[in-house]
Amino acid sequence: MIRLSELNKNNLFEVIKLYDTLTEYQKKCVAKNSISIAQAYVNPQAWPRVIYDDDVIIGFVMISTHDEDIPIEDQPAYYLWRFMIGYPYQKKGFGKEVLDIIIEKARNENQRYLYTSCEMEGSMPYQFYINYGFIDTGLNDGEQILKYKL
Repeated sequence: MIRLSELNKNNLFEVIKLYDTLTEYQKKCVAKNSISIAQAYVNPQAWPRVIYDDDVIIGFVMISTHDEDIPIEDQPAYYLWRFMIGYPYQKKGFGKEVLDIIIEKARNENQRYLYTSCEMEGSMPYQFYINYGFIDTGLNDGEQILKYKL
């Protein structure tokens, strides 16, 4: 069963090492987990979580609970800032389950949209988000900006 848990001293290093399981292409699409954790430490709007499948750490996700770059007409909105599933756990439906959890959290907290962005070198993760129901809003700073109406 997929669950999101707080980052702590017991899971920190395993989360950091999980990044090393990604392919070279995937590493171009997502920041190192160590960088994301550091960013979370200095950004009070960050909501970092470790992704577990039962007791196995399979990924890392972080949302921003406030992002001033999101248009005012779409506020309040969350921004899916980081999202990675370790390579051995990909293509098993876990990504969709995590998005379902994030969407439920956002709805429960009366958000209007969930935004994210992605690189466009290959078909993933863009196609994953489009298949889930995100809408492409265009290019910004070299990344496609996508949004999901809640």
